[in-house]
Amino acid sequence: MPSTSPGAGVRGIDHVGVTVPDLEAATAFFIEALGAEVLYDSLAKGQPPQEGPDLQRRLRFLPGSSIRAMRLLRLGNGPSLELFEYAAPEQRPPARPNDLGIQHLAVYVDDMDAALARFQAAGGEVFSSPHELPALEKGPGNAFCYARAPWGTIIEFITYPSPQPYEQQTALRRWKPPERG
Repeated sequence: MPSTSPGAGVRGIDHVGVTVPDLEAATAFFIEALGAEVLYDSLAKGQPPQEGPDLQRRLRFLPGSSIRAMRLLRLGNGPSLELFEYAAPEQRPPARPNDLGIQHLAVYVDDMDAALARFQAAGGEVFSSPHELPALEKGPGNAFCYARAPWGTIIEFITYPSPQPYEQQTALRRWKPPERG
């Protein structure tokens, strides 16, 4: 088996990249819907776009595409969100849950109802009322709910304040964001 010593590999998720149709509108949505905070712009609108054959080789994007803007957002006490605004000859809609690749990002919340109300008020679509977490994650108050950002990215809201049955089978624990102080 591969080494599991702390210094031997991945420490955790640093950020999640999300391509959005409009950087400013997406930033406003994430601030209003999830309480995100702007850290910095890696590429501000109005600066020359990032483009060309070298970038195309590194990122494997469609020829003729360019990155028009990039911004890093802080999201609670977890990984950051890196927003990208591209100009491209063709853009596909976001992946559906049944498509290959990364299908959603999940945010941990303490108050599911308040978080979903805030998300909807900001213009997001909530698919249903929250559902109890299944089987090995089940416990009082443990729940999840899927939703969609205005441009189509799927976002899961999750909370698990109670111990989960899987914890009886292993000493390992899933990562849970610490409370914000």
